[in-house]
Amino acid sequence: MESIVFILLIGIGATLVMDLWALLRKQLFGISPTNWGMVGRWIGHMRKGQLRHTSISSAHAVHGESTIGWTAHYLIGIAYAALLIFICGESWLFEPTLGPAVALGIATVVAPFFILQPGMGAGIAASKTPNPNTARLHSIINHVVFGVGLYLSALLIRPLLSIWL
Repeated sequence: MESIVFILLIGIGATLVMDLWALLRKQLFGISPTNWGMVGRWIGHMRKGQLRHTSISSAHAVHGESTIGWTAHYLIGIAYAALLIFICGESWLFEPTLGPAVALGIATVVAPFFILQPGMGAGIAASKTPNPNTARLHSIINHVVFGVGLYLSALLIRPLLSIWL
């Protein structure tokens, strides 16, 4: 049960690091962050059986799409943190290392490349976007940052482990 609390904290923390990176990226490079409302729209249309769109921005709006998208974003971050602990074991919580966290972060780019982007109309690995290689690079960087966030979040909560457990 205690591990679940730490997984929640690590997943939320890593996702927050990714979101802070997106804000920094916008300030430094003028790169817009992911529009989680469009992700929410895509998820919202799944209830009606529509999994793929030509262009998600052209699809009808879904009530609460921004909330749906942001909630999904953080729940997925938590799920990836749980996957990391499943793969590495609970001992990783006590002695977190950067390698497995970044490796998982990189591996998770499979989801946007082969599920999210095709479903939203951007093609496999952003192939239908104006600059596919740039979009791919940004996805990979974002997921590396998420992996670093997993590690940093684990380091931050590690002192709580000795108190709690």
